[in-house]
Amino acid sequence: MGAWLGEPRRLTGLMLSAMCGAPYNQHNAMLYGSDMGLSGHQSARMKNDEWLTPPEVLRPLGTFDLDPCAPIVRPWDTAKHHFTVKDDGLSKKWFGRVWCNPPFGREAVKWLRRMAEHGNGVALIPARTETAMFYETVWGAAAGVLFLKSRPHFHFVDGSRAAFNSGAPICLVAYGADNLKILQESGLGAVVTECRDAA
Repeated sequence: MGAWLGEPRRLTGLMLSAMCGAPYNQHNAMLYGSDMGLSGHQSARMKNDEWLTPPEVLRPLGTFDLDPCAPIVRPWDTAKHHFTVKDDGLSKKWFGRVWCNPPFGREAVKWLRRMAEHGNGVALIPARTETAMFYETVWGAAAGVLFLKSRPHFHFVDGSRAAFNSGAPICLVAYGADNLKILQESGLGAVVTECRDAA
């Protein structure tokens, strides 16, 4: 899906550098731009805040009962039931096996806390393994993490594939043993199963 909550925020040079994985300098500021929203997917060229998960990522994961942060307009279903921004998926009761491609950025932690609490589903998030959010909601709560083999090309809400990739590594997070097994059998990437903080 992508982000649909919150207003895009202006990035400082240091924030841009951290997100794009490149040293901040005048050349990179011009290359990456400084108007990328924190709530959007990572490529600086992805100036939209609502992105669809590629079908080639969803297909091997099987059927989901609920997508609590689905786009309003979608050319394919991500689950049997969908909550959109109009429904406020965080305020609703979640049920069954959940697919969650939350808004990337500051709102993501709310969705991941809810996924950890629900305990049954898969989330697609940036692979920012060193962040406090990742330690709280993934390393401290998930059954496993799959690191995608390559950076995916997300899709626009009309179904067309973006010409550029996500601009950052992406991972799938399994909540619950059944979802871990599905990730392990998906062929989408490498799976880490020791998700507990050693400290």
